[in-house]
Amino acid sequence: MVDLFSIKQRFGIIGNSEPLNRAIEMAVKVAPTDLTVLITGESGVGKEFFPQIIHQHSSRKHQKYVAINCGAIPEGTIDSELFGHEKGSFTGAIEARKGYFEEADGGTLFLDEVAELPLSTQVRLLRVLQTGEFLRVGSAKPQKTNVRVVAATNINLVQAIADGKFREDLYYRLATVPIAVPPLRQRKEDIHLLFRKFASDVSINCKMPTITLDEAARTMLENYYWKGNIRQLKNVAEQISILEPSRLITEQTLSHYLPMEGVGSTPIVVGGAPSEDFSNERELLYKVLYDMRRDLTDVKRMLMEVMSGSTTPSPYDEPRGGGSVAGYLPSSNSYAPEPQETIGEEVFDEPTRPLSKEDMQREAIVRALRHTGGKRREAAKELFMSERTLYRKIKDLGIDEI
Repeated sequence: MVDLFSIKQRFGIIGNSEPLNRAIEMAVKVAPTDLTVLITGESGVGKEFFPQIIHQHSSRKHQKYVAINCGAIPEGTIDSELFGHEKGSFTGAIEARKGYFEEADGGTLFLDEVAELPLSTQVRLLRVLQTGEFLRVGSAKPQKTNVRVVAATNINLVQAIADGKFREDLYYRLATVPIAVPPLRQRKEDIHLLFRKFASDVSINCKMPTITLDEAARTMLENYYWKGNIRQLKNVAEQISILEPSRLITEQTLSHYLPMEGVGSTPIVVGGAPSEDFSNERELLYKVLYDMRRDLTDVKRMLMEVMSGSTTPSPYDEPRGGGSVAGYLPSSNSYAPEPQETIGEEVFDEPTRPLSKEDMQREAIVRALRHTGGKRREAAKELFMSERTLYRKIKDLGIDEI
């Protein structure tokens, strides 16, 4: 049985969420083998801990562990860095040099940001994974290596394959055992633990009291989307610890350090789901259709009363915007209804242009704002969405102030 507590303590991993525990268990189970492992996850989730766990729980733990960032090496020198080169193989090659595959022979080689490798280097890497052989730059003599490769990326490799930026055969060689590291928003129970750890570190290093969050601030922290994951959370904890004079952090204070919605910002989530959740849009569309049907019924009823000689519509039939019946009817001398097509005993209205999803959303938001007198908070509650989401919708849909 995997001792998760000791593993987390050894590698400094904080959290008890189920997705995180599953990822650690997979890493420990695959460690005794020599299978290639591909670690995926968003930037800032802590992917770099997993190749270390795999190496330390393998038979190679007494050999070298070499970690390189493929995205940090220029394309012109990446082949030399990985596979080495011979003297005189290119300008500046004044002597032969070993590459990382030679240096890590017998141990583990961690290729971070593997999706950044150029296609020509991907071919070379594929050969190493298939045959255990490689060629130094400028050499025709194959060399053997016994390296366990663990790769990581924050890019969707399936999409990269479709875009022609990553080789499909290399993907299947790397992803013999895939491990997905969960984003922070899927580890809500770990967010406050991590925040306390980062705040405590600042307190110790800077010799100041540790900050604490009140209940509302903690809820806000746990419901935030955290696009930058753990890296962003640490940044926020450090900023607040240094800049805020009060050691008790309220929701209002915390909101100053969390980016609002907009260009380059991170959305707030409500109830643990992103504000872009399709359920919100579906509920909004249902409300639009319901309101349209009710309004159409009201207009037809008022039209029939006017045509039958009634001069004052009942209060029930008055439009909800406070407008008059005239606002719903054509100009004078044109009380006749729109032309209709008759088939047998049934009457069909002429087809109208169907409303787009954006039109329906705009209609519902405008109605809610008018109904609440322009009060966005109340309008957001009526539309079953957060106030921040309503702000973004108003901006995206180009709705003028009511």
